[in-house]
Amino acid sequence: MKPSNANLFAALRSAFPEDLDSVAVETDRGLVYSWRDLDRATAMLANLLGSLGLPPGARIAVQVEKSVEAMVLYLATLRAGYVFLPLNTAYQTSEISYFIDNAEPAVVVCTAKNFGWVSKIAFTAGTQHVFTLDDDVTGSLLERAAHHSDQHTVAERGPDELAAILYTSGTTGRSKGAMLTHGNLLSTAETLKT
Repeated sequence: MKPSNANLFAALRSAFPEDLDSVAVETDRGLVYSWRDLDRATAMLANLLGSLGLPPGARIAVQVEKSVEAMVLYLATLRAGYVFLPLNTAYQTSEISYFIDNAEPAVVVCTAKNFGWVSKIAFTAGTQHVFTLDDDVTGSLLERAAHHSDQHTVAERGPDELAAILYTSGTTGRSKGAMLTHGNLLSTAETLKT
């Protein structure tokens, strides 16, 4: 049975196993995350995002290395009802400038090593919040989230509401943002599951 809330996170959360203490993710570095860890971490990050006073549909641009925490940020963005905007880690100044100018994110998350130049672009474009997140479980995003509750009510979203923007490769011109709704992503997830 699908949850009444069309937020993709609500559907994913309803599929968590009954035993939340069972292993959800184990990294090649030996870190183990339970389903409860994922639930609590997404709640804390969602609460941090909610505390920023962002407008409905705010975009969260993310240019970080792959990690469990990056996945948690994606899930937390959905959970809080905002729009996730992943950016390739190979993008340099001109590309990041274009994407930030085009998408107008309220929040940008980047690696600590790129904070200097990325934050300059983001703040110049009017972005209010820039955080860092590294693949070694460090960064200002996690430090700030640690001060927030690990309980969070999933934001209500309709199936046609925007969940993510994925930019095309731009092989025939400038990259364009493909708008993906909660319904689009849920349909894809259900297809992949079967």
